Order: sequence, then C-alpha cells, then structure tokens
Amino acid sequence: MEEKDVIRALAALAHEVRLRVFRMFVVAGPAGLTPGAIATQLDLPNATLSFHLKELMHAGLVTQERDGRSLIYRAAYEQMNAVIGFLTENCCQGQSCLTPRADSCQC
Repeated sequence: MEEKDVIRALAALAHEVRLRVFRMFVVAGPAGLTPGAIATQLDLPNATLSFHLKELMHAGLVTQERDGRSLIYRAAYEQMNAVIGFLTENCCQGQSCLTPRADSCQC
C-alpha cells in the first residue's frame, strides 16, 4: 500500500461521523447497511450522510452495491487491513512485541 493511500484513508476516518459510519459497517459485516438504516441510527440528514459515504468510498474504505432499488454499503476489509498492515509493518523493528491474536478481519 502506498503512503498516499494510507493518508487518504486516515483523513477520511478523521471525522467523527465518518468514523462512526465506518465502525457501523465493520459491525454489520458482509451484509452491509443501507443509507436509510445508517441515517436513522445516527440521526443524520440524507445529504449529510451522502457526503460522508462519498468520502469513505473515495478513500477506498467502503464499497457500494445495488440490490434492486436499494444501495448496500460495506466496509472494504481488504483496504482496512492494508492500512492496519502499513501502520504496523515495521513494529518493534521486526521483534515479536504483540500478544498473539487475530491481526486481520477475514470478513
């Protein structure tokens, strides 16, 4: 992953609403969410939500799929894991310093 892509992703997440929306997608998993469900849960106007979804998509953190008349948004787990991997790639100068656990989401 290139540094400019990481910067774009982190900049997109550096906003309270976008961070909340992205975390909602992570919780929802592969099923994703419709804009209506997000707007209702976060009490956001549709235009505001649309702007934030566009920013998350531009950063590659969210995907969009049409299902009939509905749009389904999902977290782009591969991109999320790539950002996390970039941030931790040279952790502790290559020495084992983290306790063993799942280091990526396989959704």
